[in-house]
Amino acid sequence: MRRYILKRLLQLIPVLLGVTFLSFAMMRLAGSDAITELYGDKGAVSQEIIDAKRAELGLDRPFLSQSFSWLGGLLTGDMGTSYVSGRDVFGTFVSKLPATLLLTALSVGATVLLSVPLGILAAVRHDRFTDYFLRFCSFIGNALPNFFVALLLMQVFSIRWRLLPVLSEGTSLRSAVLPTLTLAIAMSAKYMRQVRAAVLEALNRDYVPGARARGVRAGVILGGSVLRCAMLTILTLLALSVGSLLGGTAIIESIFQWDGVGKLAVDAITMRDYPMIQAYVVWMAVIYVAVNLVTDLLYHALDPRIRLGVSRE
Repeated sequence: MRRYILKRLLQLIPVLLGVTFLSFAMMRLAGSDAITELYGDKGAVSQEIIDAKRAELGLDRPFLSQSFSWLGGLLTGDMGTSYVSGRDVFGTFVSKLPATLLLTALSVGATVLLSVPLGILAAVRHDRFTDYFLRFCSFIGNALPNFFVALLLMQVFSIRWRLLPVLSEGTSLRSAVLPTLTLAIAMSAKYMRQVRAAVLEALNRDYVPGARARGVRAGVILGGSVLRCAMLTILTLLALSVGSLLGGTAIIESIFQWDGVGKLAVDAITMRDYPMIQAYVVWMAVIYVAVNLVTDLLYHALDPRIRLGVSRE
């Protein structure tokens, strides 16, 4: 197991090299840089000032030189300085993580509380009114874009009923309610159908009629056997959700002015703040490798067929 973990961690090295190089190349293809964005709204600025500032930040150096210089700093723990704010990139990025971690935990928790019970209920009540109604609700939830759900919740809970703030006031739980609901509604609508399909597949296994014939209660069959088989699908869905949420949900964070990683990335892209964008790219690569590794380890713990190399058929 240790060799497997070490192997997966070593795979992170080429991933980081690849994504950082590609992101550097794509930013150069954008056609403008941080200096252009910085002085663009300040009227007439002499070309000498622009060239001096670009040389100060190293933007006049060749592409490969800038790329290798940044990688060298990354190996020593130095992600550079923000072109816009002048602050340390690593410190700024870390300061935004608590807000993103809080929103991720709340959103995943709300999604699990909604999608898993409703998905199980839809599977147990298969082809009945409850199943049809829940599937209809999931279709509606999937059809509505996140920004529309966010605006609808703001209209109802903030403007009409005045129960919650329109924009986030720090990282308080009260401010996190609307962004959490927005994310949970979208994810629950999608995952409820996946949970339903996984539970239905498990209910059609041969051991379920056998357990019923032996007089095992339906609740014991559902909780002890069916859910255990469906847990692999649920874990996969949660892993994908955690990975995307830890990367920051840019649209939702921008709408609610939630001061997290997603909003930081949007601001950095808008201002062509290359060091901050690179920090975000590295963060995304690390969390996806880490989340996938944790998911694989949980697979080994939950499913003995994976440990023994036995086919699932």
